[in-house]
Amino acid sequence: MTDPHPVSAADLLRWAETLSGIARTGLGFTRSLYERERFEEVLKVAADIRAAAIEEAESDALFEEWLASVGEGVAGYVTPKVAVAAVVGNEAGEILLTQRADSGLWLYPVGWADVGYSPAEIAVKEVYEETGLEVEPVSLIAVLDGLRLGFARLPLYSLVFHCRLLGGELRPHPLETRQVGFFPPDRLPQPLAGAHRWLGVALAAIRGEAPLCDFDPPRTPPWRG
Repeated sequence: MTDPHPVSAADLLRWAETLSGIARTGLGFTRSLYERERFEEVLKVAADIRAAAIEEAESDALFEEWLASVGEGVAGYVTPKVAVAAVVGNEAGEILLTQRADSGLWLYPVGWADVGYSPAEIAVKEVYEETGLEVEPVSLIAVLDGLRLGFARLPLYSLVFHCRLLGGELRPHPLETRQVGFFPPDRLPQPLAGAHRWLGVALAAIRGEAPLCDFDPPRTPPWRG
């Protein structure tokens, strides 16, 4: 009988990171030696699953790395990292895209959420740093799970802002991007990461249709699907 929901490498990776987060958070809060041993066993299983998902050999090294990262109390509560992205259009209805220097993938300007800045400020900063353009935030249009979409190998939430172009001159960041440019919807560069998930919302925002904030709907149960 064929499995109607075959398990993919992305599923294994997500499950591994979920188990790892549960185990490390448990280690950060428990005072019971018995519970610590159980959580460490879960962490070892998670490391094995992650290594199998991305064809890595050193699950023991990963286990030690995860174990060393455990903090106490609130500091030990494991949560996803946060990235902030910007969708920017021009008067021709074209969308601003960058080609990532590390992967070669095309995507909207995006970067980690720096401490001391609001999410909207980070969106402005990332666009300027990666492309040389000045923008202002208009609205939050999406909150996406980067691990589920395959954007990242670590737990990651991406906040996507629609931003209005103010000025500046296109210039790619010498370390983070290979190329930057505006592209019409019918001539988008490839490979374009996760376009099936965010492109429709992004283009609607550029057209002035002001979509409601998009988000990944809950699964049933949430750890499958």
